[in-house]
Amino acid sequence: MAAMGTQMNTAFNRLLAGLALAVPAAAWADPQTAADAAVVPEGLTLQLYASAIPQARHLAVKEDGTVAVGTRADAVHLLRDTTGDGRADWRHEIGGLESPNGVAWLGDDLYIGETARVLKAADVLARVAANKPVSLEVALDGFPTSKHHGARVIAFDESGRLHISLGVPCNICMPPDPELTGTIRSYDLDSGSGYSVAYGFRNSVGFDWHPGTGEMWATDHGRDWMGDDLPSDELNRIREPGLHFGYPYCHQGDLPDPEFDDRPCADFEPPALKTGPHVANNGIHFYRGDAIGALAGKAFIALHGSWNRSTKIGYRVDMISFTDDGSQVSERSILVDGWLDGDDVLARPVDIEQLPDGSLLVSDDYKGAVYRILPLDG
Repeated sequence: MAAMGTQMNTAFNRLLAGLALAVPAAAWADPQTAADAAVVPEGLTLQLYASAIPQARHLAVKEDGTVAVGTRADAVHLLRDTTGDGRADWRHEIGGLESPNGVAWLGDDLYIGETARVLKAADVLARVAANKPVSLEVALDGFPTSKHHGARVIAFDESGRLHISLGVPCNICMPPDPELTGTIRSYDLDSGSGYSVAYGFRNSVGFDWHPGTGEMWATDHGRDWMGDDLPSDELNRIREPGLHFGYPYCHQGDLPDPEFDDRPCADFEPPALKTGPHVANNGIHFYRGDAIGALAGKAFIALHGSWNRSTKIGYRVDMISFTDDGSQVSERSILVDGWLDGDDVLARPVDIEQLPDGSLLVSDDYKGAVYRILPLDG
């Protein structure tokens, strides 16, 4: 069985580069079609916020409304709506990067997560306004260089510690270094010291903190090649540091791995929610405030969509409700649907973030676009 797993991992690696870029040229042509097809709850609407952002991935919003968009290409895009019409009319591109998937603001500084390092662009908006080149310095480095699950997600907690997710370089394998693969780590940037917040992740492509409890919640992709319906992707609640969520021994909290079966599922922390097989749940965002009452107290998860399931699944944004104490999921519904028409894909959502006015942004790496969700009368 181990040999079979190795063969599958090798085959997956051969496919990886092509899959990451296998977007039909026509997909980029008109993201307005995806905006028009979107189905959102009554009282809300979805509009195109920005387009022509190749492989638009994770988002970060500054207090002044400037949006940073990470990509799987070679640039980070800065966007802003300066006219108040709900669409980005100002933009600036920071190029020459290597798969700058993760972005995060800390004050006036923008941090960019490449595969093997995190860069700091100090006072980036002031430099752009003064027509000065953006200055990049290395904030953290020494991360694994594998492109397989190498798209980094970064974010700051309220104390100013930088967190980064580090996927495993395989479909199913023993993490080569459990402190640097299959984990989410937290760093003090002044000293460079860090520790692992949680273990047993295959590939977490999104995490955020519950605004009421302060606990981190993180998505995780389940392994491939166990059939169409197994295992489920996960939403995990990190209720205390050091928890292990099972990979590679156990998936979805109750499914032993056929190759790594020497530890029982009872040894590990189960997921707070099984989000579905191969849905590729990516970014998660907890709504802050109550500017849009229907969204208050909720979290949102981008389901990027399956890549090798015989019947496609995902391609939507889910809305999650919680118990009063914030410790458990109480309800799951759909925030954005309509992006999968039979086998025809119209959009692949990656991340969700919130603008200062309370509206939500959703990135789409299939159309190279960012959409905005707001009240119908907004």
